[in-house]
Amino acid sequence: MELKLGTAPMSDDTVLQAFEDCQLDPAKFHHDDHIRLAWLCVKRYGAQEAETKLLDGLRRFAQRAGVPQKFMHTTTIAWTRLVAAAYATSPTATNSSEWIESRPELLDRNLLARYYSLDRLETAEARSGWVEPDLAPLDCEFS
Repeated sequence: MELKLGTAPMSDDTVLQAFEDCQLDPAKFHHDDHIRLAWLCVKRYGAQEAETKLLDGLRRFAQRAGVPQKFMHTTTIAWTRLVAAAYATSPTATNSSEWIESRPELLDRNLLARYYSLDRLETAEARSGWVEPDLAPLDCEFS
């Protein structure tokens, strides 16, 4: 499996710092990079704080890239929760590449379709706030 990481030349710490400084290149930031970033945030901050950091940071990232409409609150939380649940079952990986290779299901961009209908994810409510899945529970929520 070959990862599509625009951030591949960067160390995990550098990716996290660049994200926090809003310095990642949007043209080189793909789905696999989102999964890497979610893992880095969950690993460093814990699941709940990772949600907050990713919501804020990805919103700023989309605005800086000139595409604020691409930010989606519900998908950000759902992906973070899936990554956090996967991390909880395999917390021993020492770097993001090693961890991602052990969790290839997270590289499927369509994974959320198991939990959400497209109609539900495309609502204004889902873009601006959290909506519960309508097809199946995430089974990875935390309080």
